[in-house]
Amino acid sequence: MPEKLQLLRDLQDIDLKKLEVDQQRQKGQNEKETLHSEVARLQDMVDSLANDISALEAEKKELKMAFSQEQQNIERSESRLPQIKTQKEYVAVLKEIDTAKKLSKELDTQISAKDEALAGLNNDKAEKDAELEDLSSQAKARCAEIDERLAVFEAQLAEMKSQRETLLKELPTSLRKRYDLLLSRRGGLAVVEARSGACLGCNMHLPPQLFNSLLVAEDIQACPHCSRLLFVDDKA
Repeated sequence: MPEKLQLLRDLQDIDLKKLEVDQQRQKGQNEKETLHSEVARLQDMVDSLANDISALEAEKKELKMAFSQEQQNIERSESRLPQIKTQKEYVAVLKEIDTAKKLSKELDTQISAKDEALAGLNNDKAEKDAELEDLSSQAKARCAEIDERLAVFEAQLAEMKSQRETLLKELPTSLRKRYDLLLSRRGGLAVVEARSGACLGCNMHLPPQLFNSLLVAEDIQACPHCSRLLFVDDKA
């Protein structure tokens, strides 16, 4: 087998391994992003519940202040009753007291409703807090495992990059450019085996004369259908 063709085969082997490792690395990075997204989604839910609780507590505080004010109004009006001289004024004050009591009752009902809503939200938040803590713990542990794997992948890719550059330097510039172009256009597969008269890259039959020349292995040949560079496995 010509030396250049063997270099191309070695280069293709490295690029296929590099592609596989890179895919595994990307898979790990995607899993990390998914985990971070899930934690962030749950954190947003917790934050939203906290904001709702804060808003309800503020509304409840205003209602309680209004309720307290009405209670004071009732006490003040009732304290005036013994001092009233006329029937008309007495009736008017009683009406004020009745109105204040009705408003107080309405405010008390609203406060109770806020308490009920707050209880529900606090329960929801407690559940989400626990869920967030559990998910964060699991995500942290899993990301640590992924980071270890990613470090191994990075080391492998760096080593393969070095090997690749060494092989590329031994190829003529024109052949190197041709290989890189095929690599990008043919899904990472630029050098393929020819077997039983067919190109295993595109599975198309090769002209008999071309296949016979591959058996002799005198020069680098390309598939007339997919343009990939061809070789014949001596063992096969």
